[in-house]
Formats: sequence, structure tokens, C-alpha cells
Amino acid sequence: MLGKLLVRYLMPYRWLLAVLLVFQLISAIATLYLPRLNADIIDQGVSKGDTAYIWSTGSFMLIISLGQIVAAIVATYFAARASMAAGRDMRNDIYEKVSGFSEREVSAFGPGSLITRNTNDVQQVQMLAMMGATMLVTAPLLAIGGIIMALRQDVGLSWLIAVAVPLLLVMVVLIVSRMVPLFRQFQKKLDAVNRIMREQLTGVRVVRAFVREDIEEERFGVANTDIMVVGRKVGSLFVLLFPLAMLVLNVTIVGVIWFGGIEVDDGSIQIGTLFAFMQYIAQILMGVLMASFMTIMIPRAAVSAERIAEVLASESTLVRAENPVRDFPDRGAVRFDAVEFTYPGAESPVLHGITFEAQPGETLAIVGSTGAGKTTLVSLIPRLFDVTGGSARVGGVDVREADLDLLWRGIGLVPQRPFLFSGTIASNLRFGREDATDDELWAALEIAQGRDFVEEMEGKLEARIAQGGTNVSGGQRQRLAIARAIVHQPDILVFDDSFSALDLTTDARLRQALWRELPHVTKIVVAQRVSTITEADRIVVLEDGRMVGVGTHQELLETSSTYREIVDSQLAVQA
Repeated sequence: MLGKLLVRYLMPYRWLLAVLLVFQLISAIATLYLPRLNADIIDQGVSKGDTAYIWSTGSFMLIISLGQIVAAIVATYFAARASMAAGRDMRNDIYEKVSGFSEREVSAFGPGSLITRNTNDVQQVQMLAMMGATMLVTAPLLAIGGIIMALRQDVGLSWLIAVAVPLLLVMVVLIVSRMVPLFRQFQKKLDAVNRIMREQLTGVRVVRAFVREDIEEERFGVANTDIMVVGRKVGSLFVLLFPLAMLVLNVTIVGVIWFGGIEVDDGSIQIGTLFAFMQYIAQILMGVLMASFMTIMIPRAAVSAERIAEVLASESTLVRAENPVRDFPDRGAVRFDAVEFTYPGAESPVLHGITFEAQPGETLAIVGSTGAGKTTLVSLIPRLFDVTGGSARVGGVDVREADLDLLWRGIGLVPQRPFLFSGTIASNLRFGREDATDDELWAALEIAQGRDFVEEMEGKLEARIAQGGTNVSGGQRQRLAIARAIVHQPDILVFDDSFSALDLTTDARLRQALWRELPHVTKIVVAQRVSTITEADRIVVLEDGRMVGVGTHQELLETSSTYREIVDSQLAVQA
């Protein structure tokens, strides 16, 4: 999986890799040639006192060294460009894939895990690509080329290479084989830390309200300790490799000096040749060590690649139709025919046989007790979920056959928990429609009863909004979300309990403005307060996922006991 992922994202930059390969070859050849020149200076220049030869060969060595440095820098530069570009493309693809996920896929992976996969996991693969691009050619050339050059210097000492290299490889294999499962555990522990941190930051008010700081700190401490334990095991194996490798390198050099000294003493080889052989031995083992470093990175990157591939291979349950319908003959109409919906893994459906319709310009209200399925029902209109039975039709077209972009363009959704993005009030409102003018923004704020407080803010439309809208109150956040949906200019407005944060007076004024200014827009209103929906053209009453009543406010008072109970309970509370 790792190989496929690297090929997929590095192939568009193969010209960079080709240039990189050329400069790595130059760098490796220069590195291999320098010990030979060094041996010549010792054997031909120093031993014979030939100063001219020393200066000429030394100058040539200096030029080669400078060329090797330049080639290494250029190769590293192109490796960085290719790997960083591949990482960028990878993050873009993951983001686009996740953006197309339904609530089902997001819940299956978990937001924390998806964030980790698009950051830490991509970084691991990206670092492997960069290190691999710089070492993948250099390490084999140094190892293989070093062996060839060493044998040219002295075949009699080659048995030291035959002992040292396999010994080093065996140590690397043993250590890396133990690191693979640890890396997999580490990524899962990292997911857990991110998830807990995200929950605590999002729910900080709840944590403080219930005085759960100590318990949450303990929960985070457990997850943090878990990742520390796994990281310590990985680190212990990691630091063990290099001392062992250096031990093998130093013992091998000692062996070269010992046995090479005997050959120098009996005149079999010259001192310069012995020094060159020592340098080649060091290059061979350094090449193996560089390859070993790569093998350490590969297991962790392989785990990350599997996690990335899992996201990229996941298909959203919101499958786009092969031949999507782009013409909506009855714009603004909503019709449910015997709709059923079951959450994945649930034992029974959440919605059973829901049938109703809303004509263009009408107001359809949905009311019911907590857990009756109201939010689930309205989520089926913009196709956040797919029905598991029956059909949901918008504009006269089954939402599963409609072009999703056109479907969403015709629907303005105000969720139960409004979310604002960091930026300004204007940028948040233009999230609904980028080309909206300032006058259109003010008109939408007027309808949403938000003009007054926006005018009082410093900067007005350019007033800053913190991430999530945390610097405005719940009611202000709710009204900005409603204004954003109005700016969208949809055929259908869906309010999922969007008036709950408003006082009764603001609620009434907002509804009157909606009915007056947007008479052509179909309004689907989920509400807890009966006063919000008394003027609706049709009210659907839900209980345990079933429709137990449909009609106007007066009709339901006469025919639906469930609706009467809701009304009576609210009147009793008000009394």
C-alpha cells in the first residue's frame, strides 16, 4: 500500500525525480572517487616527497569535494520539492474525499482520527518520500560502489566486509520487525489523544459546569501515558540501532587496521591503500546504516499509508447518480412517501412510514418529543443521509437521483447547533452566496432580526468572528446562521429547532419577517415551542419515529392527543 501511494503521488513530479537522480549519481561518484585520490597523495606524493603532485592532486580533490557538496544540496532541494508537493496533493485528496462523506462515514472514522490522518499520517509518508528520495540512490551506490572500490584496493581484507555487512543487516531486521506493531499502536494512541483533547476543548463549558476538570485531566493523563509508553518502546529500539551499528563499524575498522597493518608490514599493500580501504569500509557501512534508517521509517510510514488509503478508498454512502436529474419541475416542493430510515447497526428504524408534502411557499412544521426523529427527518431533505425505505422528493425529483450540487443550492439549512467560521460577519454570511452585495447582507440580517446588534459591533459587517462564533451569544449566533441561509436564496428553508435560542418576542418578529419577505420560499420548521408553529400551513406530529398527526394547529387540537399533550404541557409551564 505504501508503494502504491508513493507512486501515485510522486509520478506527477517524475521530472524532479529525474533531475534528483542525476545529481545524486554525481554526488555518489564523487564520494567514491575521493578516497582513491587520497591514497594516491599518500603513496605517490607524501612517500616520495613530490610536492607538486600533492598540490595538483589536492586541488583536484578540492574541486571534486565542492562539486559533491553542490550536487548533494541540489539533490536535497529537488527531493524536498517533490515530497512536499506530494504531501500537498495527498492532503488535498483526503480533504476532498472527507468533504464528500456523509454523517455516517464521518462518525465511523471519527473527526479526531480524520484530522490525524490528514496531518500526522501524511507527514509520515511525506518524510519517508523525502528521505527516500535523498537516500534511495545514495545508500546503494555507497554500499555497492564501496564494495567494488574496496576490492580493487585489497582483495585480501574483503572477508571483513563479508562479516560486517550481514551482521549489520541482521541487527536491523531484528529491531525493525519489533517496531512495526509498535508504530501501529502509536498511531491509534495518537488518535485517542486527539479525540479526548478535541472533546474537552469543545465541551469545556460542560466540563466546568459539572466540575469534572480533575476527572477529565485524569482521562487525558491515561491516554497521554499510553502514548508515552509506546513511544518509549519505539525510542528504545530506535536508539539501540545506532550504537550497535557504530560498534560494528568501529570493530570493523579496528580489524582493518590490525590485519591491514600486517600486510603493510610485509609489503603486500601501501599505507595509502590501507587508508583508502578503511574509508571505503566506512562508506559501505554508512550506506547500510542509511538504508537501515530508511527501514526504520518505512514501518511507521506504512501504517500511516494504510490509514490514508483507508480514507481514500472509502466511498460515501451518498452516491451521486450516474445520470443526475438537473431539472426540478416543481421547485420548492417537498414530498415524503412512506419514508423509513435506520441508522447503521441499529436494531430498528428511527423513522417509520413518514408521508407528507409541502407545496412551494407553504410552511410545514414538525413537532414531537425529544428523540422522536425530527432532526433525522429534516436531514433527509438535503440528503445528509439516504432513506432506507420509501422516497424523499424535492422539487418533484427523488433526492437520490438529483444532481447534488443543484439540490443543495436550492436548500438553505439552519442546523440545530449553528456553526460560524473564523473571519468576519460578512464572510460568514457570504458563505451562503459569494457574490452577495452588502445591501443583500443587511436585508438578510433585517429579516433574521440581527441588524441591530451587528450595527452596534465595531466594524459592523467587517466585525471579527472567532472560530465557532464563540465571541457572540447563542442567540446572535443563531440569527447570523439564519441570515446566512437567507443570503443563499434557496427555494426551501429548513429550520432545525433554530428558534430555540431566541426569546419569544424576537422569535415572533423573525417569523413574521420570514413570512412577509419570503412568501415564495417553502419553510420546514422543527420546533419545540408550540407558539412558533401555530401559524404553519401544516403541522406534522412525530412520536417514536411515527407520524401520529398532521394538520393545522386547530385541527390537531381536535384530532391528536399527542399534540394536545404538548400544547397543554407548555401552557402549564407558562402558567
